[in-house]
Amino acid sequence: MADIKICFDLARNIDFHTQSLQHSKEKAVSGKTSGLIELGETVTWEAIHFGIKQRLTSKITEYDAPNYFVDEMVSGVFKSFRHEHHFQKEGDYTIIRDKFSFESPLGLLGKIANKIFLKRYMINLLKTRNEFLKKEAEKLTKN
Repeated sequence: MADIKICFDLARNIDFHTQSLQHSKEKAVSGKTSGLIELGETVTWEAIHFGIKQRLTSKITEYDAPNYFVDEMVSGVFKSFRHEHHFQKEGDYTIIRDKFSFESPLGLLGKIANKIFLKRYMINLLKTRNEFLKKEAEKLTKN
């Protein structure tokens, strides 16, 4: 059981994002680098994935608190990247649904990489982050 506003705020909290993905050494290096990101703001993330340091800049392009927000890649390794965050209150529970779409670069080679490992890697990254969010949101809701 977790409050919808707590879930929404945790999902857009730069500091929380960094904590939830410590294993990839993810950190905000420019744009909005701390606190709650808002509509129109950007953040550049630096992280290590597949043993390679990478940067990705995303922008909040849609926002309807506490129900929905979207971040989209402005620059980075992907050809395109869009992450929709949906929040819905159901009784005492908050249901979080992610709609995540991306296109890999490199044409056919990118499509092969998606099938072999990249799609699974991205799903596991979202699951890890959402499990961390669930635990923190439930803890904060109880207080």
